[in-house]
Amino acid sequence: QVRLVESGGGLVQAGGSLRLACVNSGRAFNTAGMAWFRQAPGKEREFVAAISWSTDNTYYADSVKGRFTISRDKATNTVYLKMNRLKPDDAAVYSCAADQRFPVLTFRLAASYDYWGQGTQVTVSS
Repeated sequence: QVRLVESGGGLVQAGGSLRLACVNSGRAFNTAGMAWFRQAPGKEREFVAAISWSTDNTYYADSVKGRFTISRDKATNTVYLKMNRLKPDDAAVYSCAADQRFPVLTFRLAASYDYWGQGTQVTVSS
């Protein structure tokens, strides 16, 4: 089965940086796109960033645009999320998601992804 595993979370001071990674350690599949979502306590899961496997186009939530960068390593099927100038509001559990489709109109929705990681905690101290 597909098994997405995230790493790289931790505690960082406001203004600092972290880089998250997500790799499929299970069954390979024809990835069309991958994304990062986050969920803070008491809040709904929200879209953070996504990347299309076929075009390498990247997409960001307005709240992270200019601070976060999503990228991928084709050789290892790993997706990264580099987070700069972190704010306390960025604190959340970050999860990666993947699917064999990358629907242009709905890739920002969690329901568009069949495969999910367990998540990694990001804590930002003020």
